[in-house]
Amino acid sequence: MKNLTSDDLRQMYLDFFKSKGHTVIRSASLIPENDPTVLFTTAGMHPLVPYLLGEKHPAGTRLVDVQKCVRTGDIDEVGDESHCTFFEMLGNWSLGDYFKKEAISWSYEFLTDEKWLGIDKDKLYFTCFAGDEHAPRDMAAFETWRSMGVDEDHIFFLPKENNWWGPAGITGPCGPDTEMFIDTGKPACGPDCSPACDCGKYLEIWNDVFMEYNKQADGSFLPLEHKNVDTGMGLDRTIAILQGKSSVYETDVFAPIIAKIEELSGKKYEGADDETKKAFRIVADHIRCSTFMIGDEKGITPSNVDQGYVLRRLLRRAIRFAGKLGIAEGNLSKISKVVIDKYAHAYDELHTNEKKILAEIEKEEERFQKTISQGLKEFEKTVEKMQGDIIDGKSAFRLYDTFGFPIEFTLELAEERGLKVDKEGFDKAFEHHQELSHAGAEQRFKGGLADTSEQTARLHTATHLLNAALRKHLGEDITQKGSNITAERLRFDFNFDRKVERDELDQLEEYVNEAIAAGLDVVEEEMSVDEAKKQGAMGVFDSKYGEIVKVYTIPGYSKEICGGPHAKNTAELGHFKIKKEQSSSAGVRRIKAVLEND
Repeated sequence: MKNLTSDDLRQMYLDFFKSKGHTVIRSASLIPENDPTVLFTTAGMHPLVPYLLGEKHPAGTRLVDVQKCVRTGDIDEVGDESHCTFFEMLGNWSLGDYFKKEAISWSYEFLTDEKWLGIDKDKLYFTCFAGDEHAPRDMAAFETWRSMGVDEDHIFFLPKENNWWGPAGITGPCGPDTEMFIDTGKPACGPDCSPACDCGKYLEIWNDVFMEYNKQADGSFLPLEHKNVDTGMGLDRTIAILQGKSSVYETDVFAPIIAKIEELSGKKYEGADDETKKAFRIVADHIRCSTFMIGDEKGITPSNVDQGYVLRRLLRRAIRFAGKLGIAEGNLSKISKVVIDKYAHAYDELHTNEKKILAEIEKEEERFQKTISQGLKEFEKTVEKMQGDIIDGKSAFRLYDTFGFPIEFTLELAEERGLKVDKEGFDKAFEHHQELSHAGAEQRFKGGLADTSEQTARLHTATHLLNAALRKHLGEDITQKGSNITAERLRFDFNFDRKVERDELDQLEEYVNEAIAAGLDVVEEEMSVDEAKKQGAMGVFDSKYGEIVKVYTIPGYSKEICGGPHAKNTAELGHFKIKKEQSSSAGVRRIKAVLEND
């Protein structure tokens, strides 16, 4: 087994699949393109959903990439040996091209061949889908593994909860998968020990998904016309295995980040107690993730809604745990600089947006200190009103929800004064709040990227016209900072440092409706990034690979690189109406608009 660096693995993976006829494509943004079902790109397949559903990808039918991903569902788990909020996913793709036989044989070759990773075959184990009422037992995957020379006792059949992938949202492409595990050498937990266990004997290293179905909103599964392959190998986890480390935080990925935290805190990571190690890991993970969020080509800033809220939560959690390590205020940007230096050669946007990243982190540290000061005052008021020695759960939650005062601070201050906190009451209030938020999100995120209906295509086209209108009437330096489309409305975020006045909104509406009335054909072309740039197309131009992209032109109005569904002619759009204009985050405004039938 080769002891590779993260840079080695990233490049080796791309080189291997290039040798198998795959085109290297750049990582998509962490902010999903017009997908209302999730806040962040959560998996390698996420940006490719339209192509997995049959749309033609300009780079062909065989693709390979290293995709930036963020998963925030388990932020509170970060601090153990394996959980991270940001990670890189190595992926190779077949869009209606090869299927199980090729995908499995190439996975096995990359894992075991001495030219590549050179992992001992006897240490590898595999799982296949056991079958249920929606899909049959995956004997094709099983037989392919056997044909590779894998012993039958190294293959397990597991149910849907273990061996089924997708969809990313409520609806979309999905299917059975086959997963690859490495035996860590730990003893079996019992006679039924398998890769489905959490005992630690088997560690997942790779996942090949065979997208054969399209999940419908009613829960049914329809066969896809074009079968696809979507694979994913987590770079951090794989590097930990190759470097013989028990934790991703002890690999070369995190080494310089941990070293900087040691320098700033005066503490050592190696040999530290569990609580100190946890604090190191939280600060390292959260600053790495925040750096990528702010530095993304659709970079976000801390706020109280959507992606900005998650970013703020990560930064403030990092600030708290940095404080526990004894790191002085105002130093988190120094840790971020180390992240930028570690990754900028692979992700140019971090270098391009370096000043913004460091400034936003410094500003959020300042804001949080003000929040803590205000929270301390409110804590004192709460204590003054208390009857007895227990701060009730509702009051503790009010400090958290209304004033942003972390529950940990409330608990620590209460302990210092010999007081107690009704933590159970706080947890109940928090859970109730989460349920309400979740219900709201489910209502807000109805539909999904897989919804390529005519109405979605019309709204998608309207965002191009709105973008053009903003640049014409509010300034050529305006760029898209986010977009979210459901079947009912569009939402468009853009950089602007003040409220857009009503007369300006009227101008925007007039401009878009003028283009609609003109009945212009929406022209779709495929060209290189360089050519798109020469033609003045709007889009992200940080590609390293010179790939072919789709460019949509509305003559006289708009020319943009884009991958979503579009109307054929502007006359199909109906009447454009802006419903709301508001702040999204610092320096970013948000417009919500609809298309009304004439």
